Formats: sequence, structure tokens, C-alpha cells
Amino acid sequence: MEYFAQQLINGVTLGSIYGLIAIGYTMVYGIIGMINFAHGDVFMIGAFLALIVYLALVAIGVTFVPLALLIVLVVAMALTALYGWTVERIAYRPLRGSFRLAPLISAIGMSIFLQNYAQVAQGARAKPLPPIVTGYFWQSSGDGGFIVNVSNVQVIIVLTTTALMVLFSVIVARTPLGRAQRACEQDRRMASLLGVDVDRTISLTFVMGAMLASVAGLMYLLYYGVIDFYIGFVAGVKAFTAAVLGGIGSLPGAMIGGLLIGLIETFWSAYFSVEYKDVAAFSVLIVVLIFLPSGLLGRPEVEKV
Repeated sequence: MEYFAQQLINGVTLGSIYGLIAIGYTMVYGIIGMINFAHGDVFMIGAFLALIVYLALVAIGVTFVPLALLIVLVVAMALTALYGWTVERIAYRPLRGSFRLAPLISAIGMSIFLQNYAQVAQGARAKPLPPIVTGYFWQSSGDGGFIVNVSNVQVIIVLTTTALMVLFSVIVARTPLGRAQRACEQDRRMASLLGVDVDRTISLTFVMGAMLASVAGLMYLLYYGVIDFYIGFVAGVKAFTAAVLGGIGSLPGAMIGGLLIGLIETFWSAYFSVEYKDVAAFSVLIVVLIFLPSGLLGRPEVEKV
């Protein structure tokens, strides 16, 4: 039972990271109906920026961990937002009125560019980081002697994910920007006729998704302590799967899908062969989509006539 509890904790932590990335996918799809396949690489860029900023702070003598992490979070979110804005301006806006396949190809090209950009700028070797947040929030040993650990970094990841999920849900539901996003989701042309700045709304949506991806990048760096230029592709595919599983276009669905993917991956690795953990996650996705084509919380798409 203790072993199961430990894997549950690990799965929720990993799923929280996937969920943060998945929200970016689902926000962009909800407005323009396109999948931003460069989003996983924006997450990778956010992780590298967090590492660079932290090392720079240490170099100038900022060693108080809470202050350093706060500065890293703010700076990484701001810089990664610029990447998200650039992706929208270069890969999506010029092709918005083109056939649907054109922005998809452009986004894949941007993904490849960002991977190679990070590889050239930072090198192909993995970049390690010594543990910054250490210690345990809670420990318990059962009758069998197995120790269940809830580390401080796991608590930080889950609490940060929950807080951001609530914050962005409130933004979408109760702010003028959220109303503009929902209007663009329903009909961009009509929203434009009613005074909504569609270009600005879409750009801000990309910026918000990139900011969430940068937070996920920092959480990934704190949790695993090592990053490379390829993590964006792997995590991006998992997060996209989570978004589809939860219901593409639904923010709560993205988080639920992320948690499910994290739990499936963790439990499969714990009880079965770790080599097939990705097969298990994608198999569950296939089964869900067979019976629920819109995902767990997705709404059936109604074609406008």
C-alpha cells in the first residue's frame, strides 16, 4: 500500500507538469482551431531560460533560494512570453486565412527551428542543476519498512499548478480578455465586427500559453535537475495527448488529462516494464477517443453554417 501511495504522489506531480503544458495547447486550439506544435519547444526554451537566469543570479551572489526562484519565475515567464508572441506572429498570423494545413506545417517547422536553435546555443549535452529545493514536507514508513516521501519540490509543483489553474480559469471566465477569447472561440469574424481586437486577443493567448509553459519548464528543472534540447518534443507530445484526452478546448480537461497521463506513466513504470509506459498512455487515449471522441470534458464541435 505504501508503494502504491508513493507512485500516486509521483504520478500527480508529473501529471501537474503535463497539465500546465496542455493548457497552452487547449487555449490556442479553443480560439483559432489549430494545434501549436511548437508549444512543447517553447516549454523547453522556458526551462533553459530558467536555468540561465538562476545561474546568473548565483554568479552575482543571490543565494537566498525563495528570492532567487521568484526572480527566475518572473524573468523566465517574461522572456518565454516573447517567444510565444514571436511564434504567433511568424508561424500563425500570416497563414491564418490560408488552408488549414499551412499553419500546421509552419508550426512544425518552428518546432524544428527552436530545437536546433537551443542545440546550437546551449550545446547538445544535457545541462544538470544541483538540487535547489531539498527536504521533505512529509514522510511516513509503513509496517513493511517502505518510506513514503512527499518532497518539498513536489508540494511546490502541485500547489503552483493548482494556483495557476484557478487563476487562468478566472481570467477566461471573468475578465474582458476572457470574454474576448470566448467571443473569438465562437466566431472570430463576428467578434471583430463587434469591436473585439482579434489579433491582439490571439497574440495574448499565445503569450499566456507560453508563460504557463515557462512555469512548467521551471518545475521540470526543479524536479528532474537536468534538461536538454530534446525535452520539448517528448513533453510536448505527452501534453498534447493530455489535452486531447481531457477534451481539447477545455482548461479543466487539460489538467485532468495531464494528471491521467502522469498517473498512467508512473504506475506502468512502477508495476510493469518501463519501456512500454508511453504505449500504455497512448493506448488509453485511443480507448477513450473511441468511446468519447471529444475527450473526457470536451464538447462536440458544432459546424457553423
